[in-house]
Amino acid sequence: MSEFDRLLGGGLVAGSMVLIGGEPGIGKSTLALQIALLLRDQKILYLSGEESAEQIRIRAERIGSVHENCLVLNETWLENILAHLEHASPDLLIIDSIQTLYTGQLESSPGTVSQIRECAARILQHTRDRGIPVILIGHINKEGQLAGPKVLEHIVDVVLQFEGDRNYAYRILRSSKNRFGATSELGIFEMTEKGLIEISNPSEILLSHGDENMSGISIAATINGNRPFLIEVQSLVSSAVYGTPQRSCTGFDIRRLNMLLAVLEKRAGFNLGTKDVFLNIAGGIKVEDPAADLAVTVAVLSSSVDIPVDKTCCFAAEIGLSGEVRPVSRIGQRISEAEKLGFSQIFISKYNKKGLDQSGHRIGIKFVSKVEEVYKQLFG
Repeated sequence: MSEFDRLLGGGLVAGSMVLIGGEPGIGKSTLALQIALLLRDQKILYLSGEESAEQIRIRAERIGSVHENCLVLNETWLENILAHLEHASPDLLIIDSIQTLYTGQLESSPGTVSQIRECAARILQHTRDRGIPVILIGHINKEGQLAGPKVLEHIVDVVLQFEGDRNYAYRILRSSKNRFGATSELGIFEMTEKGLIEISNPSEILLSHGDENMSGISIAATINGNRPFLIEVQSLVSSAVYGTPQRSCTGFDIRRLNMLLAVLEKRAGFNLGTKDVFLNIAGGIKVEDPAADLAVTVAVLSSSVDIPVDKTCCFAAEIGLSGEVRPVSRIGQRISEAEKLGFSQIFISKYNKKGLDQSGHRIGIKFVSKVEEVYKQLFG
């Protein structure tokens, strides 16, 4: 699984402990089981405290071929688990989930901080001495943090967050701690009936391929982790029917949108204070890259004047409070990704011009310094 290997820095390290956290139903168990089924030449011990062996077998038959080297154990008592480990001597241990385990040495119930800390520490001590890599699955609490608070994150070598909207098929696996590689990497998967499928080129999937030109749509050249990809920004601006204008965002920070709308109102002279503004990032992806500012601004303006944006244009720049178009990092990667996907023009800040080698790019690069310039070039 190349996406998973790349996140880890090349693959699983002997004696290491990897923690995968995420919301219920996001696909953590499916990911762990797929890894177990792919390693056909290794002995895997899949420890399940939540599902029966029969349930796991049904899922395994659905997402891949079952093999006899993948052993399933239904057990939550730590002392029994360590005895099975000693007897089986697996090449990989998968625990689903760490919150279900408990030890008789403590009186507290399973899932408490003391139980999680003690179980994880004793498993790590046992497996590290024998060079067995461990994949732990951990739940997250209502605040979105790994349950059990930060105890597990200090013990383990790698922390991976599995993110995504359950209403969409796409999942993002993000690294927040990695002793063996970079923490800026991310992997993108698509959830299907047959399990998770790796997405090697997410830009092609996140962009719509409709022939009809619609207003309120623009393309942002963003970077998430070390990977550049293009996303579609959709906006709808309409007159406020119920008095108080509504502001709604999906996949974008609502405070950032309010700031951009204030800039358009104050600096560029657009009357958006009496309008409802709805914004959506296609595909269920969440964008935190400031380079999406210009694309968001263009999508809002396009919907407001009801003029479509040229489908061959994309945007990569931050917007400041004075209405200036600010430069963003790694602009060369963004331009190359846009060019690879067939875009003919990209709008960037004129302050990115310094040090940029334009000779190696066939795509037209438009340098702008103010929001008003972008509006005039796109909509006249």
